[in-house]
Amino acid sequence: MDITAIHQPVLLDDCVRLVTEAATAPGSVIVDCTLGLAGHSTAFLKAAPNARLIGIDRDEEALALATRRMQDEGLSDRFTPVHAAFDAFADVLADQGIDRVHAVFMDLGLSSLQIDETERGFSYSHDAPLDMRMDATQGMTAERVLAEYTMDHLRWIFREYGEERFAGPIAKAIVTDREREPLRTSAQLNALVDRVVPKAHRPAGNPAKRVFQALRIEVNGELDKLASTLPQAALHLAVGGRLVVESYHSLEDKTVKRFMSNGLKIDVPTGMPVIPDDAQPFFRDLTHGAIKADEQEIANNPRSASVRLRGVELTRELPERWASSFASGEHRFSYREPSKSQGRMRNGAGKGFGKARRGRR
Repeated sequence: MDITAIHQPVLLDDCVRLVTEAATAPGSVIVDCTLGLAGHSTAFLKAAPNARLIGIDRDEEALALATRRMQDEGLSDRFTPVHAAFDAFADVLADQGIDRVHAVFMDLGLSSLQIDETERGFSYSHDAPLDMRMDATQGMTAERVLAEYTMDHLRWIFREYGEERFAGPIAKAIVTDREREPLRTSAQLNALVDRVVPKAHRPAGNPAKRVFQALRIEVNGELDKLASTLPQAALHLAVGGRLVVESYHSLEDKTVKRFMSNGLKIDVPTGMPVIPDDAQPFFRDLTHGAIKADEQEIANNPRSASVRLRGVELTRELPERWASSFASGEHRFSYREPSKSQGRMRNGAGKGFGKARRGRR
């Protein structure tokens, strides 16, 4: 298998610049939270010869292929693969005996391997079992979601995660149809959505696209894991360290943007005559908003069309208030404004995302 042919890293030059500028000193540590097939990570290690890299991935197949790629590239002596979901960030570092790192990188969404392997059931364009697990060892699958969730819960998922206009009718049809026959394949789900969504009100492309997206996010807990991981990353950054994130979904990007904005603004009430040093921003904006793929990159790699790349640098030690907040899980850095996050139906909605540990367990 030619791994380089499978995976085309998006905005590679920008990612390499943003990550490796913080990892030039001997002993620098880079954490790639979404290793995939190591397209970005191999480039990081080549551009930062003094750095080592910890690659985290919940997909065992991708992890094995990435490890082989590192060996083939002669980079394995500076590479540590870890099988975990990225919201285990603090535990992964504790297991490695590391407290501070110099760059944290996240390339969110599906990897090219997951998209291209039709038997995973991620794609609506191929008939396959409704699995959609990034980590095949976990129990929850898309088939179970469709079989077990209530109609209201399904409607909320499709509307919230898929921004699906016809979430209600689709959820109702799923509950009705499953009484006769379980939904087990992508072809069955495609046919159901095709039947329910009026042809006059369809967006471009497959009408089931948003439903598949919503199911994938739910099965893998993607937004909750992201909201949990961002403060863990900030807690473990060395001063001058960087957090760099590529998002492909508007809700992912909103989550990242909301989290980063907390460290980019003065943390005092409006009208204070004197701003204490501890209230000054602790992040520096590296991308000045989001970097997007240009026309040439989109032409070469259509999957880059929706990418949003954001990066910040930690300019000083985290203020104690923010460090305590991040560690306790007091703040939920989701895509929703706090006032809108109460009473949602999703499991865990409205709750804290758990404790983000700092240092050794």
